[in-house]
Amino acid sequence: MSGPPKIIPRRDGPPPGGRSSPAPKPQKPPRSWPYVAALLVAWGIIFGAVYGFHWISDLPDTKGLMAKGPSHDITYLDNHGKFIARRGLTRGAMMMASDLPDYVPNAFIAIEDRRFRYHIGVDPIGLLRAAFENAMAGHVRQGGSTITQQLAKNLFLEPKRTFDRKMQEAFLALYLESRYSKDQILTLYLNRVYFGAGVYGIEAAAERFFGKTARDLTLSEAAMLAGSVKAPARYNPLADPDASMERGRVVLQAMEDAGFISHDIRMLAADTRPRIVRKTSTPGSGYYVDWVETQVTDLIGNYDKPVIVETTLDLDRQVEAERAVARGLALEGGALKAHQAALVAMAPDGAVRAMIGGRSYADSPFNRATDAQRQPGSAFKPFVYLAAFEHGHHADEVLNDGPVQFGKWQPGNYEGRYEGAITLTRAFAKSSNAVAAQLAMAVGPVTVARTAHRLGIQSQLDAVPSLALGTSVITPLELTSAYAPFANGGTRAQPYAIARITARDGTILFKRKVGAPQTVMSAEDNAAMVRLMREVVLNGTGRAAALQTHEVAGKTGTTQDFRDAWFVGFSRDLVCGVWLGNDKGALMNHATGGGLPARIFKAFMEDAERDLPARPLLDAPEPEQTATGTNVAPAQPEGPSEDDRNAFDRLLDGLFGH
Repeated sequence: MSGPPKIIPRRDGPPPGGRSSPAPKPQKPPRSWPYVAALLVAWGIIFGAVYGFHWISDLPDTKGLMAKGPSHDITYLDNHGKFIARRGLTRGAMMMASDLPDYVPNAFIAIEDRRFRYHIGVDPIGLLRAAFENAMAGHVRQGGSTITQQLAKNLFLEPKRTFDRKMQEAFLALYLESRYSKDQILTLYLNRVYFGAGVYGIEAAAERFFGKTARDLTLSEAAMLAGSVKAPARYNPLADPDASMERGRVVLQAMEDAGFISHDIRMLAADTRPRIVRKTSTPGSGYYVDWVETQVTDLIGNYDKPVIVETTLDLDRQVEAERAVARGLALEGGALKAHQAALVAMAPDGAVRAMIGGRSYADSPFNRATDAQRQPGSAFKPFVYLAAFEHGHHADEVLNDGPVQFGKWQPGNYEGRYEGAITLTRAFAKSSNAVAAQLAMAVGPVTVARTAHRLGIQSQLDAVPSLALGTSVITPLELTSAYAPFANGGTRAQPYAIARITARDGTILFKRKVGAPQTVMSAEDNAAMVRLMREVVLNGTGRAAALQTHEVAGKTGTTQDFRDAWFVGFSRDLVCGVWLGNDKGALMNHATGGGLPARIFKAFMEDAERDLPARPLLDAPEPEQTATGTNVAPAQPEGPSEDDRNAFDRLLDGLFGH
């Protein structure tokens, strides 16, 4: 029987009679770091590609940048052919860099991107140099953006100082460099860069500032234009010729340092002062041009050649309007805490002659005349009274000027003053809220709203009882144009600004056609309303608007808590609306429509009417005519006249001692 296996103990020594074999070496673990590194690289590439795609996916399409697009080269003239403004060359109508004298593009390269010809869109050397200069100066003196990056920003990107936007700018600059040559990129840049004074593009800048084509620019002029790019509002030749000239000398020095010009040429150009062309315009006409500019494309489409727009603006009236508003705000605005004003003046047919959209176009181009929706207050009451007259009421009718209530609404007069029994003529002149509310409720708020819309109000009006006091918001342009029918005898007047648009070769692209007149009130109601508004100026709340030599009529308006103050009035020649207030509805200090707005109206109208004949607002009745059309004198009353009777009575008194 076999027993359990024997365990033979291990001997530590060598086997008997032989040499010992070496012990096996322990195995080393495989090296893992190359695999980890490769894995990290792979994941880095993946994450980098995803993050890069995040930027690239948001980049705009760059196809067709060199294609000729629609031209926006528009010259605006007033109704007498005077220059107002030129807007244009933002797209298309390109001036090729190769067609310009070498020193023109070189001026921009020298001051903006000296290594433009050598980098790939992003310039690391330029970034390091700018960082060093800024560190040495202790503040930002140089930027690191290339011309290609500036082009990318101007063409496609919003002006945000964010990391994402800078990365997009860099990606897009690299992409532009891969698709276009240096000359093409320079061409795109020169035709889209902003030079100040509303001018984009080298061709428009050359004509606007120096009255010539970009091909004829001198070295001094080119240096001034290149220098203005850094701060267009400050360095453009019109804003400050001395600062622009000094900045141009900096560009000339940069051109010499870059080897583009010699020292002697630099010295000659630095001592040459270009002739700057100043065309007739006004600081505030930008509001009007902005308003007109929105209408041009609708009328002629994307026309790809320079055009001339003949407008209805009268630059003389515009100057007078700007002066009246500026003086009024300077003298009284501070005490009233009124910081903004708007003025619209138009011919009775709707042709806009002057437009002020705010205190300063340079500070705020927001056009309060066309875009600010404000409550008109009592300046809305003419539409209430017209609706009442059309439904049987009349100017001599007597109503009670006292506290009234309609449901929960209790309209009160200004400062709680009431006069009791009062005619509609006096109620209108004194701007009685109580009487206006009674009339509106008598004919219905819907009827009042329809009347206002018929005369020219475009905005939505809430047909509620308080509409009588002007609680729905409208624009100054709307309200002024809705007063025009009172001035022209009862015909609707759509405000307009463009008389004709022509190409540079004289081709007529648009000409305004005068349609059939649209009567919006009867002659009798028109005459009644004119008498009411005349009474406002003679004996009512608008006495400050009265002129010495010409008849005017109008209506004041003041809203609750003094947020808005208005005066809208007219002569036989002009309709003018003035609004006073603050942005965002900030309260004024007891400013009323019969105060500063009426005085601004008067100041403007006195200047505007100075050389015009004085004409009554209402024509005298025509003499009666016979069946054959011959004028005949009115029939005389039978018996002695009133004067004869008075003379006879005085004779009897003398004879008999009465």
